[in-house]
Amino acid sequence: MLRGFPRKCTRAQAELFTLTQEGPDDWWEVEALYDLCFAPGRTALSSYRLRDDVAPIADLGRVARDESGILGGAIRYWPVRVGGHRTLLLGPIAVHPTAQGEGLGGALMRDSLAAAQAHGWRRVLLVGDAPYYARFGFERLSGVEMPPPTNPERVLGLSLQPDAWRGVAGKVTQDT
Repeated sequence: MLRGFPRKCTRAQAELFTLTQEGPDDWWEVEALYDLCFAPGRTALSSYRLRDDVAPIADLGRVARDESGILGGAIRYWPVRVGGHRTLLLGPIAVHPTAQGEGLGGALMRDSLAAAQAHGWRRVLLVGDAPYYARFGFERLSGVEMPPPTNPERVLGLSLQPDAWRGVAGKVTQDT
């Protein structure tokens, strides 16, 4: 389970950033950051099929800006269902290359996960690198089927409430 986290980053460079809820005016700037940080074909990934024509969860999206207002990082969440159970799909999360390795991604994760827990969400799903996400409590999920061609070794989950993943398995589908 998560505990409260500070709204500012804890490492020296990252402390120059302030985290706020993503607003409508941030949309295109966040999209440009995602384009910068990810391969050109990012929207062809299977996780994007779960996001097609579905709005991100506005209360959970975060942006990190420096004292000049320059975007340094962003994170979004989307509603999905796993075997019929409402679940959060985390991602994308991105940090501008000039701010990577300074704790900003961790601050975005902790802040947004604490908000998700406060809003009553039970579980979070993502596709990513287990060694990075394990430090936030994510574990490999078995029996959770992302749309192909997702590597099942990269399907990770986090319980925001005790045993939230117990008995939850099946296909991941849009929650419309």
